[in-house]
This record gives sequence, structure tokens and C-alpha cells, in this order.
Amino acid sequence: MDLPLSDLLIFGGLLLAAGAVAGITAGLLGVGGGIVIVPVLWHLFSSIGIDEAVRMKVAVGTSLATIIVTSVTSVRAHHRRGAVDFDLLRSWGPWIFLGVLAGTALAGVVRGPVLTAVFAVVATVVSLHMGFGRQDWRIAERLPEGPPKSALASVIGAISAMMGIGGGTLSVPILTLFGYPVHRAVGTAAAIGFIIGIPGTIGFVISGWNAENLPPFSLGYINLIGFALIFPTSSLLAPVGARMAHGLNTKNLKRVFAVFLGLTALRMFHGLLF
Repeated sequence: MDLPLSDLLIFGGLLLAAGAVAGITAGLLGVGGGIVIVPVLWHLFSSIGIDEAVRMKVAVGTSLATIIVTSVTSVRAHHRRGAVDFDLLRSWGPWIFLGVLAGTALAGVVRGPVLTAVFAVVATVVSLHMGFGRQDWRIAERLPEGPPKSALASVIGAISAMMGIGGGTLSVPILTLFGYPVHRAVGTAAAIGFIIGIPGTIGFVISGWNAENLPPFSLGYINLIGFALIFPTSSLLAPVGARMAHGLNTKNLKRVFAVFLGLTALRMFHGLLF
């Protein structure tokens, strides 16, 4: 797909803004940037007429590519505070990786609207959790052992790859429901994002290599303009959002973000059904 120079400049400016919004929101609310980047890209691609068949796949693939870079910075910061559970990563890591491979393979063969439906469903659940969930909710005081623990990791990897998120959106609430302190859950989730990002990105490059009607400057389902413009502003402004969080009522902000996610999910459902 070819766009005139003026449209490319607008496209680039909006991508910079998307990275800024993702960074600030991630810092403010403690969510992974992917849960912001994917719907923003989906809306942006919709507005410039990107084909529905590839729209969501490019949004997901581009988001996964940005997660590789941003997760490294995040892991280093959390590791300095002793908030990364490397024992859990050693036991979960291989199963998350296998889940990502399965999710990426599935995403490569299903139609774009299927990924939109997956994102819309999970975004609805996340928005309800953010809007009405409580930090003291518990399923158990520790993670299950054996096959259930492995299956849980694989599901997180597969769904995260199909949604273009780094895992924090799913793994943080799951870990806290099993008795993990929230800061340790967030720090560990940052490392999970790195495990998800690398194979997920490679998979979306391969599966989209010969795809038609891609946005300008795309490598498979990875939009290089999006990658180059989103991750610098996202990485730069995430610490700003984190500092802002200390002076703001994050409970109300989470409710506002829950409304944003819910409305995004409704728009996606509407586009799928009508």
C-alpha cells in the first residue's frame, strides 16, 4: 500500500503519539505497553484504510517487536530492586516459549478478524478486572505444581502472542491471585515479556513475509515505522508515568483505562459483527 508523503508524515506523528500514550499509561497503571499499543495501532490502521485481513496482524506483530526492547530496560530496573523471580522464570520459561510458538503459528494461519476477536474478548476480561477487581482476591496462596503450572504458563504465552502483549497483562493478575506480592509479579512479568517478544516477533515476520496490502515499510507483519517510532517514546515516557502515579489516584485512573479498553473491545466486536 502506497501513501503520499503528507500522509506518511501524519502516520509517523500518530505513531510517536501512540508510543507516548503507551509509555505514560504503562507507567501510571502498571500494565504492559502492548495492551495500549495494539488497540491504538488497530484504530490508526483502520483510519488509513489498511486491509482488515492484515490490520490486526500488523498491530500485534509490531507491538511484539517493541516489547523486546522495552522489556530489557524494565527487567534491569526491576532486577536492581530484587523484584524478578528467576526461579519461576526457569520453571515457566520453556512452557511460555512453547505457548508463544503455538500462539504465533496459530496467528499466522487464522484470518485477521479471529485475532481481533481474541483481543476483544481478553480486553473485556481485563477491563472488568481493572474496573472491579481487588488486590486482596486470592485463588490460592501459591502456584499449582506439575502439569497445571506448565499449562498455565503455556496459555499465558499463547494468548499473549496472539494479542501482541508482553505477558504482564495476564501474568500479573494471575500471579497475584496465587499469592505473589504485586511488585514481584510486575518485575517477573517484565522478564516474561522478553521471552514472549523474541519468538513472537520472528514468527510474525515469517508468517507475513509474502502478505499483501501491508502498510508501508513492513517486514512481514512488523511495521518498521511503527517499531522505530513507538519504542523510543514509550521507553522514554514510561518512567514519567511511573513518577506521576505517586501523585495521582491510580484507582480512578485504572477505572478510566478500563473504560477505554471496554470501549475498544466493543468497537472491535461491532466491526466483527456488522
